[in-house]
Amino acid sequence: METQCMTEFPQSNMDKRPRKRARLTWDVPPPFLPVKAAAQACYAQEFVSGMVANAPIYYKGAVRLASPPWRADDKDGHYVFALGENLTPRYRILSKMGEGTFGQVLECWDIDRKESVAVKVIRSTNKYREAAMIEIDVLQRLARHDLGGSRCVQIRNWFDYRNHICIVFEKLGPSLYDFLRKNSYRAFPIDLVRELGRQLLESVAFMHDLRLIHTDLKPENILLVSSECVKVPDYKCLSRSSKDGAYYKNLPKSSSIKLIDFGSTTFEHQDHSYVVSTRHYRAPEVILGLGWNYPCDLWSVGCILVELCSGEALFQTHENLEHLAMMERVLGPLPKHMVHRADRRAEKYFKRGMRLDWPDGATSRESMRAVWKLPRLQNLVMQHVDHSAGDLIDLLQGLLRYDPDDRLKAREALRHPFFTRDCRRQ
Repeated sequence: METQCMTEFPQSNMDKRPRKRARLTWDVPPPFLPVKAAAQACYAQEFVSGMVANAPIYYKGAVRLASPPWRADDKDGHYVFALGENLTPRYRILSKMGEGTFGQVLECWDIDRKESVAVKVIRSTNKYREAAMIEIDVLQRLARHDLGGSRCVQIRNWFDYRNHICIVFEKLGPSLYDFLRKNSYRAFPIDLVRELGRQLLESVAFMHDLRLIHTDLKPENILLVSSECVKVPDYKCLSRSSKDGAYYKNLPKSSSIKLIDFGSTTFEHQDHSYVVSTRHYRAPEVILGLGWNYPCDLWSVGCILVELCSGEALFQTHENLEHLAMMERVLGPLPKHMVHRADRRAEKYFKRGMRLDWPDGATSRESMRAVWKLPRLQNLVMQHVDHSAGDLIDLLQGLLRYDPDDRLKAREALRHPFFTRDCRRQ
Protein backbone atom coordinates (compact mmCIF):
# COMPACT_ATOMS: atom_id res chain seq x y z
CA MET A 1 0.00 0.00 0.00
CA GLU A 2 1.27 3.45 -0.85
CA THR A 3 2.35 5.75 1.96
CA GLN A 4 1.40 9.42 1.75
CA CYS A 5 4.44 11.59 2.44
CA MET A 6 2.89 15.02 2.80
CA THR A 7 3.97 15.03 6.45
CA GLU A 8 3.50 18.26 8.37
CA PHE A 9 6.44 19.17 10.54
CA PRO A 10 6.20 21.00 13.88
CA GLN A 11 6.08 24.78 13.58
CA SER A 12 9.04 25.11 15.94
CA ASN A 13 11.28 23.38 13.40
CA MET A 14 10.17 25.34 10.37
CA ASP A 15 12.74 28.14 10.79
CA LYS A 16 15.66 25.75 11.09
CA ARG A 17 17.49 23.54 8.67
CA PRO A 18 15.67 20.21 8.78
CA ARG A 19 17.20 17.49 10.85
CA LYS A 20 18.26 14.34 9.08
CA ARG A 21 15.23 12.09 8.74
CA ALA A 22 14.79 8.42 8.17
CA ARG A 23 14.55 7.73 4.45
CA LEU A 24 11.13 6.90 3.10
CA THR A 25 12.17 4.39 0.49
CA TRP A 26 9.98 3.14 -2.32
CA ASP A 27 12.53 0.89 -3.93
CA VAL A 28 15.81 -0.77 -3.00
CA PRO A 29 18.16 -2.97 -5.06
CA PRO A 30 16.35 -6.22 -5.87
CA PRO A 31 17.14 -9.07 -3.47
CA PHE A 32 17.92 -12.63 -4.58
CA LEU A 33 14.65 -14.25 -5.66
CA PRO A 34 13.74 -17.91 -6.22
CA VAL A 35 13.46 -18.77 -9.91
CA LYS A 36 9.64 -18.70 -9.96
CA ALA A 37 9.44 -15.36 -8.12
CA ALA A 38 12.14 -13.88 -10.33
CA ALA A 39 10.23 -14.90 -13.46
CA GLN A 40 7.05 -13.30 -12.15
CA ALA A 41 8.90 -10.06 -11.32
CA CYS A 42 10.50 -10.06 -14.76
CA TYR A 43 7.11 -10.44 -16.41
CA ALA A 44 5.70 -7.55 -14.38
CA GLN A 45 8.63 -5.29 -15.32
CA GLU A 46 8.30 -6.08 -19.01
CA PHE A 47 4.57 -5.37 -18.85
CA VAL A 48 5.13 -1.87 -17.42
CA SER A 49 8.24 -0.85 -19.38
CA GLY A 50 6.75 -2.17 -22.62
CA MET A 51 3.70 0.08 -22.52
CA VAL A 52 3.62 2.82 -25.14
CA ALA A 53 2.76 6.42 -24.30
CA ASN A 54 -0.87 6.32 -25.44
CA ALA A 55 -1.71 2.81 -24.30
CA PRO A 56 -4.44 2.36 -21.69
CA ILE A 57 -3.25 1.90 -18.11
CA TYR A 58 -4.13 -1.38 -16.43
CA TYR A 59 -2.81 -2.31 -12.99
CA LYS A 60 -3.89 -5.66 -11.59
CA GLY A 61 -2.28 -7.95 -9.06
CA ALA A 62 1.51 -8.07 -9.20
CA VAL A 63 1.72 -5.67 -12.14
CA ARG A 64 0.40 -2.84 -9.95
CA LEU A 65 3.54 -3.16 -7.80
CA ALA A 66 5.99 -3.57 -10.66
CA SER A 67 9.13 -1.46 -10.87
CA PRO A 68 11.40 -0.86 -13.84
CA PRO A 69 14.71 -2.70 -14.03
CA TRP A 70 17.27 -1.48 -11.54
CA ARG A 71 19.81 0.78 -13.25
CA ALA A 72 22.80 2.73 -12.02
CA ASP A 73 22.52 6.53 -12.10
CA ASP A 74 24.51 8.42 -14.70
CA LYS A 75 27.91 9.89 -13.83
CA ASP A 76 26.33 13.07 -12.41
CA GLY A 77 23.82 11.25 -10.23
CA HIS A 78 20.78 11.78 -12.48
CA TYR A 79 18.09 9.11 -12.44
CA VAL A 80 18.08 6.99 -15.63
CA PHE A 81 14.54 6.28 -16.84
CA ALA A 82 12.50 5.18 -19.85
CA LEU A 83 9.14 6.56 -20.92
CA GLY A 84 6.23 4.39 -19.82
CA GLU A 85 7.99 3.21 -16.69
CA ASN A 86 6.84 3.99 -13.17
CA LEU A 87 8.17 6.07 -10.30
CA THR A 88 6.55 4.01 -7.53
CA PRO A 89 3.30 2.23 -8.41
CA ARG A 90 1.52 5.60 -8.45
CA TYR A 91 3.38 7.73 -11.02
CA ARG A 92 3.87 6.72 -14.65
CA ILE A 93 6.48 8.65 -16.67
CA LEU A 94 5.03 10.37 -19.74
CA SER A 95 7.79 12.77 -20.83
CA LYS A 96 10.81 14.77 -19.74
CA MET A 97 9.90 18.41 -19.11
CA GLY A 98 13.30 19.82 -18.22
CA GLU A 99 16.68 19.39 -16.58
CA GLY A 100 18.89 21.47 -14.30
CA THR A 101 21.79 21.22 -11.88
CA PHE A 102 19.36 19.83 -9.28
CA GLY A 103 18.15 16.92 -11.44
CA GLN A 104 15.25 16.44 -13.86
CA VAL A 105 11.57 17.31 -14.09
CA LEU A 106 9.35 14.56 -15.48
CA GLU A 107 5.74 14.77 -16.56
CA CYS A 108 3.95 11.84 -14.93
CA TRP A 109 0.44 10.47 -14.78
CA ASP A 110 -0.85 10.29 -11.20
CA ILE A 111 -2.78 7.01 -11.28
CA ASP A 112 -4.58 7.70 -8.00
CA ARG A 113 -5.76 11.24 -8.80
CA LYS A 114 -6.11 10.69 -12.57
CA GLU A 115 -4.16 13.82 -13.53
CA SER A 116 -0.84 14.90 -15.02
CA VAL A 117 1.74 16.15 -12.54
CA ALA A 118 5.32 17.42 -12.65
CA VAL A 119 7.80 15.35 -10.63
CA LYS A 120 11.14 16.89 -9.73
CA VAL A 121 13.63 14.01 -9.46
CA ILE A 122 16.65 15.18 -7.49
CA ARG A 123 20.19 13.95 -8.17
CA SER A 124 21.36 11.24 -5.80
CA THR A 125 24.11 13.27 -4.11
CA ASN A 126 24.02 14.43 -0.51
CA LYS A 127 24.28 18.12 -1.44
CA TYR A 128 21.17 18.08 -3.61
CA ARG A 129 19.26 15.66 -1.38
CA GLU A 130 19.72 18.02 1.58
CA ALA A 131 18.68 21.02 -0.52
CA ALA A 132 15.56 19.10 -1.61
CA MET A 133 14.53 18.46 1.99
CA ILE A 134 14.85 22.18 2.71
CA GLU A 135 12.76 22.94 -0.37
CA ILE A 136 10.06 20.54 0.85
CA ASP A 137 9.91 22.34 4.20
CA VAL A 138 9.60 25.71 2.43
CA LEU A 139 6.92 24.41 0.06
CA GLN A 140 4.84 23.03 2.90
CA ARG A 141 5.17 26.29 4.81
CA LEU A 142 4.05 28.24 1.75
CA ALA A 143 1.15 25.86 1.13
CA ARG A 144 -0.19 26.35 4.67
CA HIS A 145 -0.44 30.11 4.13
CA ASP A 146 -1.23 30.28 0.39
CA LEU A 147 -4.66 28.71 0.85
CA GLY A 148 -5.90 29.58 -2.63
CA GLY A 149 -2.70 28.33 -4.20
CA SER A 150 -2.47 31.43 -6.38
CA ARG A 151 1.07 32.62 -5.64
CA CYS A 152 3.41 29.64 -5.57
CA VAL A 153 3.42 26.22 -7.21
CA GLN A 154 1.59 23.67 -5.08
CA ILE A 155 3.32 20.58 -3.72
CA ARG A 156 1.21 17.43 -4.06
CA ASN A 157 3.45 14.80 -2.50
CA TRP A 158 7.07 13.74 -2.00
CA PHE A 159 8.93 10.46 -1.62
CA ASP A 160 12.38 8.88 -1.79
CA TYR A 161 12.83 6.52 -4.74
CA ARG A 162 16.09 4.66 -5.32
CA ASN A 163 18.02 7.33 -3.42
CA HIS A 164 16.37 10.18 -5.36
CA ILE A 165 14.15 12.66 -3.53
CA CYS A 166 11.09 13.12 -5.76
CA ILE A 167 8.81 16.16 -5.28
CA VAL A 168 5.40 16.05 -6.95
CA PHE A 169 3.92 19.36 -8.13
CA GLU A 170 0.81 20.50 -9.91
CA LYS A 171 1.50 20.71 -13.65
CA LEU A 172 1.71 24.29 -14.93
CA GLY A 173 2.42 25.93 -18.28
CA PRO A 174 5.74 27.19 -19.71
CA SER A 175 8.08 29.57 -17.93
CA LEU A 176 8.17 33.22 -18.98
CA TYR A 177 11.65 32.57 -20.38
CA ASP A 178 10.46 29.63 -22.49
CA PHE A 179 7.55 31.70 -23.75
CA LEU A 180 9.91 34.54 -24.77
CA ARG A 181 12.34 32.12 -26.40
CA LYS A 182 9.69 30.36 -28.46
CA ASN A 183 8.35 33.77 -29.44
CA SER A 184 11.74 34.84 -30.88
CA TYR A 185 12.39 37.00 -27.77
CA ARG A 186 9.69 39.47 -28.70
CA ALA A 187 8.71 41.73 -25.83
CA PHE A 188 5.38 41.49 -24.03
CA PRO A 189 2.94 44.42 -24.37
CA ILE A 190 3.28 46.89 -21.51
CA ASP A 191 -0.19 46.14 -20.12
CA LEU A 192 0.74 42.46 -19.85
CA VAL A 193 4.08 43.40 -18.24
CA ARG A 194 2.09 45.41 -15.71
CA GLU A 195 -0.12 42.46 -14.81
CA LEU A 196 2.79 40.00 -14.65
CA GLY A 197 4.78 42.45 -12.52
CA ARG A 198 1.86 42.94 -10.15
CA GLN A 199 1.51 39.19 -9.57
CA LEU A 200 5.26 38.74 -9.20
CA LEU A 201 5.49 41.45 -6.55
CA GLU A 202 2.46 40.04 -4.73
CA SER A 203 4.17 36.64 -4.57
CA VAL A 204 7.43 38.18 -3.38
CA ALA A 205 5.59 40.24 -0.74
CA PHE A 206 3.81 37.05 0.39
CA MET A 207 7.16 35.26 0.84
CA HIS A 208 8.77 38.21 2.60
CA ASP A 209 5.83 38.39 5.03
CA LEU A 210 6.71 34.79 5.95
CA ARG A 211 10.35 35.86 6.43
CA LEU A 212 11.44 33.90 3.38
CA ILE A 213 13.84 35.17 0.70
CA HIS A 214 13.60 33.42 -2.68
CA THR A 215 17.15 34.42 -3.82
CA ASP A 216 16.76 33.00 -7.36
CA LEU A 217 14.03 34.99 -9.08
CA LYS A 218 14.32 34.88 -12.87
CA PRO A 219 11.98 34.31 -15.85
CA GLU A 220 12.82 30.58 -15.78
CA ASN A 221 11.35 30.36 -12.27
CA ILE A 222 8.06 32.10 -13.10
CA LEU A 223 5.56 29.79 -14.77
CA LEU A 224 2.38 30.61 -16.61
CA VAL A 225 -0.51 28.63 -15.14
CA SER A 226 -1.85 27.76 -18.60
CA SER A 227 -0.08 26.76 -21.81
CA GLU A 228 -2.78 28.29 -24.03
CA CYS A 229 -1.83 31.25 -26.19
CA VAL A 230 -3.31 33.48 -28.87
CA LYS A 231 -1.70 34.72 -32.08
CA VAL A 232 -1.77 38.48 -32.70
CA PRO A 233 -0.15 40.76 -35.31
CA ASP A 234 3.24 42.21 -34.38
CA TYR A 235 3.31 45.57 -36.13
CA LYS A 236 6.84 46.30 -34.94
CA CYS A 237 8.15 43.59 -37.26
CA LEU A 238 6.92 44.69 -40.65
CA SER A 239 7.54 42.34 -43.54
CA ARG A 240 7.11 43.03 -47.22
CA SER A 241 6.54 39.35 -47.87
CA SER A 242 3.58 39.04 -45.52
CA LYS A 243 0.21 39.85 -47.05
CA ASP A 244 -1.06 41.99 -44.19
CA GLY A 245 2.23 43.79 -43.62
CA ALA A 246 2.99 42.29 -40.22
CA TYR A 247 4.44 39.24 -38.59
CA TYR A 248 2.49 37.44 -35.91
CA LYS A 249 3.50 36.76 -32.34
CA ASN A 250 2.00 34.69 -29.55
CA LEU A 251 0.65 36.04 -26.28
CA PRO A 252 -0.50 34.03 -23.25
CA LYS A 253 -4.25 33.52 -23.19
CA SER A 254 -4.14 33.91 -19.40
CA SER A 255 -1.73 36.15 -17.51
CA SER A 256 -1.83 34.04 -14.32
CA ILE A 257 1.63 33.05 -13.06
CA LYS A 258 3.18 31.19 -10.13
CA LEU A 259 6.67 31.09 -8.61
CA ILE A 260 8.64 27.86 -8.63
CA ASP A 261 12.04 26.53 -7.48
CA PHE A 262 12.47 27.15 -3.78
CA GLY A 263 15.67 25.10 -3.49
CA SER A 264 17.70 28.24 -2.72
CA THR A 265 15.09 29.92 -0.51
CA THR A 266 16.40 31.01 2.90
CA PHE A 267 14.95 32.33 6.13
CA GLU A 268 15.69 35.83 7.32
CA HIS A 269 17.92 34.72 10.20
CA GLN A 270 20.16 32.34 8.21
CA ASP A 271 23.67 33.05 6.91
CA HIS A 272 23.55 35.59 4.07
CA SER A 273 27.22 35.89 3.20
CA TYR A 274 27.46 33.42 0.30
CA VAL A 275 26.73 34.15 -3.38
CA VAL A 276 23.10 33.84 -4.46
CA SER A 277 20.97 34.46 -7.57
CA THR A 278 21.58 33.55 -11.18
CA ARG A 279 24.19 35.88 -12.65
CA HIS A 280 21.98 38.15 -14.80
CA TYR A 281 19.65 38.88 -11.86
CA ARG A 282 22.28 39.20 -9.09
CA ALA A 283 22.20 42.35 -6.96
CA PRO A 284 25.31 44.56 -6.53
CA GLU A 285 25.56 43.88 -2.78
CA VAL A 286 25.98 40.17 -3.56
CA ILE A 287 28.81 40.84 -6.05
CA LEU A 288 30.55 43.22 -3.62
CA GLY A 289 30.31 40.71 -0.77
CA LEU A 290 28.32 43.03 1.50
CA GLY A 291 25.79 40.43 2.59
CA TRP A 292 22.20 40.40 1.36
CA ASN A 293 18.62 40.22 2.52
CA TYR A 294 15.09 40.80 1.18
CA PRO A 295 16.18 43.61 -1.21
CA CYS A 296 18.13 41.16 -3.39
CA ASP A 297 14.77 39.75 -4.54
CA LEU A 298 13.57 43.23 -5.54
CA TRP A 299 16.68 43.86 -7.65
CA SER A 300 15.90 40.62 -9.48
CA VAL A 301 12.30 41.78 -10.03
CA GLY A 302 13.59 44.99 -11.61
CA CYS A 303 15.82 43.02 -14.01
CA ILE A 304 12.91 40.73 -14.89
CA LEU A 305 10.56 43.63 -15.69
CA VAL A 306 13.14 45.12 -18.07
CA GLU A 307 13.50 41.75 -19.79
CA LEU A 308 9.75 41.32 -20.18
CA CYS A 309 9.31 44.72 -21.84
CA SER A 310 12.45 44.49 -24.01
CA GLY A 311 12.71 40.76 -24.74
CA GLU A 312 16.35 40.56 -23.64
CA ALA A 313 18.15 40.18 -20.31
CA LEU A 314 19.33 43.53 -18.99
CA PHE A 315 22.81 42.37 -17.91
CA GLN A 316 24.02 39.66 -20.29
CA THR A 317 27.36 38.87 -18.72
CA HIS A 318 29.28 36.05 -17.07
CA GLU A 319 31.89 37.78 -14.90
CA ASN A 320 31.85 40.32 -12.08
CA LEU A 321 33.86 43.26 -13.42
CA GLU A 322 31.92 43.35 -16.69
CA HIS A 323 28.67 43.03 -14.70
CA LEU A 324 29.53 46.03 -12.51
CA ALA A 325 30.58 48.02 -15.60
CA MET A 326 27.22 47.25 -17.20
CA MET A 327 25.43 48.44 -14.07
CA GLU A 328 27.31 51.73 -14.15
CA ARG A 329 26.60 52.15 -17.86
CA VAL A 330 22.84 51.68 -17.32
CA LEU A 331 22.35 53.17 -13.85
CA GLY A 332 25.31 55.48 -13.17
CA PRO A 333 28.31 55.12 -10.81
CA LEU A 334 28.26 52.84 -7.79
CA PRO A 335 27.98 54.61 -4.40
CA LYS A 336 31.38 55.14 -2.79
CA HIS A 337 30.19 53.91 0.61
CA MET A 338 29.36 50.51 -0.94
CA VAL A 339 32.68 50.33 -2.78
CA HIS A 340 34.52 51.22 0.44
CA ARG A 341 32.87 48.29 2.25
CA ALA A 342 33.47 45.73 -0.53
CA ASP A 343 35.11 42.51 0.67
CA ARG A 344 38.61 41.41 -0.35
CA ARG A 345 37.41 39.38 -3.30
CA ALA A 346 35.72 42.48 -4.79
CA GLU A 347 38.52 44.98 -4.07
CA LYS A 348 40.35 43.93 -7.25
CA TYR A 349 37.54 45.39 -9.37
CA PHE A 350 38.38 48.94 -8.25
CA LYS A 351 41.32 51.30 -8.51
CA ARG A 352 42.79 53.17 -5.55
CA GLY A 353 40.57 56.12 -6.18
CA MET A 354 37.55 53.88 -5.56
CA ARG A 355 36.72 53.99 -9.27
CA LEU A 356 35.74 50.87 -11.17
CA ASP A 357 38.73 49.42 -13.05
CA TRP A 358 37.06 49.75 -16.43
CA PRO A 359 37.84 49.54 -19.32
CA ASP A 360 41.45 48.90 -18.24
CA GLY A 361 40.49 45.66 -16.54
CA ALA A 362 38.36 44.37 -19.44
CA THR A 363 39.25 40.87 -20.57
CA SER A 364 38.55 41.49 -24.28
CA ARG A 365 37.31 43.96 -26.87
CA GLU A 366 34.09 41.99 -27.07
CA SER A 367 33.57 42.64 -23.37
CA MET A 368 34.11 46.38 -23.85
CA ARG A 369 31.67 46.44 -26.77
CA ALA A 370 29.06 44.58 -24.73
CA VAL A 371 29.20 47.35 -22.11
CA TRP A 372 29.39 50.30 -24.50
CA LYS A 373 26.35 49.23 -26.51
CA LEU A 374 24.08 49.42 -23.44
CA PRO A 375 21.89 52.56 -23.21
CA ARG A 376 20.86 54.37 -20.04
CA LEU A 377 17.84 52.87 -18.30
CA GLN A 378 15.47 55.64 -19.42
CA ASN A 379 16.48 55.29 -23.07
CA LEU A 380 16.26 51.51 -22.93
CA VAL A 381 12.68 51.58 -21.65
CA MET A 382 11.56 54.24 -24.10
CA GLN A 383 12.88 52.14 -27.00
CA HIS A 384 10.33 49.45 -26.19
CA VAL A 385 7.42 51.06 -24.33
CA ASP A 386 4.82 53.23 -26.05
CA HIS A 387 2.76 54.33 -23.06
CA SER A 388 3.32 54.24 -19.29
CA ALA A 389 7.07 54.61 -19.96
CA GLY A 390 7.46 57.36 -17.37
CA ASP A 391 5.81 55.34 -14.60
CA LEU A 392 7.77 52.21 -15.51
CA ILE A 393 11.09 54.09 -15.52
CA ASP A 394 10.36 55.53 -12.09
CA LEU A 395 9.41 52.08 -10.74
CA LEU A 396 12.57 50.51 -12.15
CA GLN A 397 14.73 53.26 -10.69
CA GLY A 398 13.27 52.36 -7.28
CA LEU A 399 13.80 48.61 -7.73
CA LEU A 400 17.32 48.99 -9.17
CA ARG A 401 18.77 51.30 -6.53
CA TYR A 402 22.30 50.24 -5.67
CA ASP A 403 21.92 50.63 -1.92
CA PRO A 404 19.65 47.83 -0.68
CA ASP A 405 18.48 50.03 2.20
CA ASP A 406 17.08 52.54 -0.30
CA ARG A 407 15.53 49.98 -2.64
CA LEU A 408 11.76 49.72 -2.86
CA LYS A 409 10.16 46.98 -0.79
CA ALA A 410 7.66 44.65 -2.45
CA ARG A 411 4.55 46.23 -0.92
CA GLU A 412 5.88 49.74 -1.61
CA ALA A 413 6.38 48.77 -5.26
CA LEU A 414 2.79 47.51 -5.46
CA ARG A 415 1.59 50.98 -4.45
CA HIS A 416 3.60 52.62 -7.26
CA PRO A 417 1.66 54.63 -9.91
CA PHE A 418 2.75 52.10 -12.56
CA PHE A 419 0.16 49.79 -10.96
CA THR A 420 -2.25 52.14 -9.18
CA ARG A 421 -2.72 54.66 -11.99
CA ASP A 422 -3.91 51.84 -14.24
CA CYS A 423 -6.44 50.84 -11.54
CA ARG A 424 -7.84 54.38 -11.32
CA ARG A 425 -8.43 54.45 -15.08
CA GLN A 426 -10.55 51.33 -14.79
